[in-house]
Amino acid sequence: MSQVLENEITACCKRLKLSRNLADMAQTTEGGSHQEYLYKLLSAELANREKVRVSKLINSAGFYSIKTFDGFRFDEITLPSDLTPERLKSLDFIRQKKNIIMYGRTGTGKTMLSTALGVTACQRGIPVKFYRTAALVNQLSEAKRAGTLSMLLKKLNKASLIILDEFGYVPYDRTGAQLLFDFLSEIHEQKSVILNTNLEFSRWVNVLYDEQMTAALVGRLLHHCYLLLFPGENNRLRESSINDLYRSISPADQAEV
Repeated sequence: MSQVLENEITACCKRLKLSRNLADMAQTTEGGSHQEYLYKLLSAELANREKVRVSKLINSAGFYSIKTFDGFRFDEITLPSDLTPERLKSLDFIRQKKNIIMYGRTGTGKTMLSTALGVTACQRGIPVKFYRTAALVNQLSEAKRAGTLSMLLKKLNKASLIILDEFGYVPYDRTGAQLLFDFLSEIHEQKSVILNTNLEFSRWVNVLYDEQMTAALVGRLLHHCYLLLFPGENNRLRESSINDLYRSISPADQAEV
């Protein structure tokens, strides 16, 4: 192919808003007929667009790191009787607009599993937003003060799955707690929420302050919800070389660590 023709093809791709990938493929693709050649080019363009779309969804989700289900030990968590690992990974809960609450000690795999679910959703074209809960509360409070709350909520509402990590790790200011409650109330039965916490429900009032608001939030989240229990030992500790030393400490000494 001459350089002039290659440049013309590139220019046509640009005007048609096709990727440069199509112009490159035009030089290497072969087909038994004109139709087969065209089909291969168009298929490659569609595959490239899907790859770019998934990449954008993952990059905009806000994950700390990319996780998959590889290595996750479902035998170490307690699933509801009507939920299997396969059904969970199918993301059927998003279609049903069900919530998931992952409860357990720090380091038992809540963030890993919720991230793997979020990444899988992105790979299937489902928009996701992932936040440390305190960071979202701060963003809501700052947007309220700056008069840009509606813009932030519009951005959040583009997601079909909201993942809130580390709920209850630190108390929230009263304004932020109210804004978080308002947001979660607004998306109730409209979107799916995955909420990770090490705080039992009776202690949520300690970070939300208002008993009536806390009761209402718990009720909404649990209305259509799967509760996943993570009773296992700290995975980060287990994978560390210090684990053997920790096991050798007596229970009384552990309480002082």
